[in-house]
Amino acid sequence: MSLSVAIELSDKDLEHFTTALNAAREAAAHKTPEEIIAAASGLLIEAQKVHVPDFVGARLAQLDTLIAMARDEGFHLPEEDRQRVLSALVYFNDPKDVIPDAVPVLGYLDDAIMIELCVRDLRHEFDSYEDFCDYRQAEAIRRGQDPSTVGRADWLESRRDELIERMHNRREREFGGGYGSSSGYASKRSYVASASWRPGIFKTS
Repeated sequence: MSLSVAIELSDKDLEHFTTALNAAREAAAHKTPEEIIAAASGLLIEAQKVHVPDFVGARLAQLDTLIAMARDEGFHLPEEDRQRVLSALVYFNDPKDVIPDAVPVLGYLDDAIMIELCVRDLRHEFDSYEDFCDYRQAEAIRRGQDPSTVGRADWLESRRDELIERMHNRREREFGGGYGSSSGYASKRSYVASASWRPGIFKTS
């Protein structure tokens, strides 16, 4: 028997996570993009050694997508956009979680909440990357190629450019920021990673 539990975060709760993210950004100011990505990837590696609830596992898969987005040679985000993703990933570089990761069942709950907030804030990037991965997968198969070996293929660049432009246009049309309703946190949309290939490391059972 499953149990459904809804979590409602107040403005004060959201402020706490925003403060934690800003503190993590300051602490990671000296780190290279490679170090930031490696540290966030380390969280995923450790999480796969223990049992986590499905709610947490689904969010860790989303974190894996954000990491892949920053690493993907084919997508090669423009630097400003890549920095937005890296700025979200720095929270997962801080070992001093609200709930220590070693705590059974609940250890990754605060990470899962932060992932949810980051994905909502980066939803246009997330959507464009998901569409990119789906297109690359389908087109590579049609051409008899392995999606993991495509890299920056000429036939992929035009679609990638279209999706990046769409991402920018959607973001520019949306005035405001943060984690309130204007950021999309109030949206009921569920961001579920597709099965298309991306350079990820997190495997769900």
